Amino acid sequence: MQIAIVLYDRFTALDAVGPYETLGRLPDAELLFVAERSGPVRTDNGTLALTADRTFADVPAPDVVVVPGGPGQTPQMENAALLQWIRAADATSTWTTSVCTGSLLLAAAGLLRGRRATSHWLALDELKRLGAEPAGERVVTDGKYVTAAGVSSGIDMGLALLGRIAGDFVAQAVQLGIEYDPQPPYDAGSPHKAPADVVELMRSRSRFILGQEPTT
Repeated sequence: MQIAIVLYDRFTALDAVGPYETLGRLPDAELLFVAERSGPVRTDNGTLALTADRTFADVPAPDVVVVPGGPGQTPQMENAALLQWIRAADATSTWTTSVCTGSLLLAAAGLLRGRRATSHWLALDELKRLGAEPAGERVVTDGKYVTAAGVSSGIDMGLALLGRIAGDFVAQAVQLGIEYDPQPPYDAGSPHKAPADVVELMRSRSRFILGQEPTT
């Protein structure tokens, strides 16, 4: 099974690495990082790069498509090369997936119209504007489309999809192998649980988080 994880300038590292650490452990998986051009691609803070060994043209028909989010997602909404590849790959994919604001790219490609989907909680209104039916769940499956909420939920998405592809036993073995047993020190991981002043702080920074900060 060929799994293509999309990279673009200023993606969020864990959005890509979470699915890599889960789906990449699927028996017989061929996991590829793909981008418009091959070579290193920098994450949102610029200090880390992942290498795209293949271009979009090299990987026309993966079985699984994974689109991460990140502040760099906003300019990609008008990247014809990326959107055309997503549409073409989706035409033959078994599963088309996203993490965080990667779902906005799926929606911009026209794939989520009328479908239930999720994204980072600060991006749900934009997801609705693009024609999807936003859901505040951590992982949402609608047909072959599997979308995950913010950043860390890419691990959950990968495990959930792994269970659908290879069965619960394999997914549980992978979960144990990566020792994914969340016990966060704070119960503030969603806007429904976090203190109100923390929520307001994050809302005030939403333009930066979603890659819409003013340019100078």
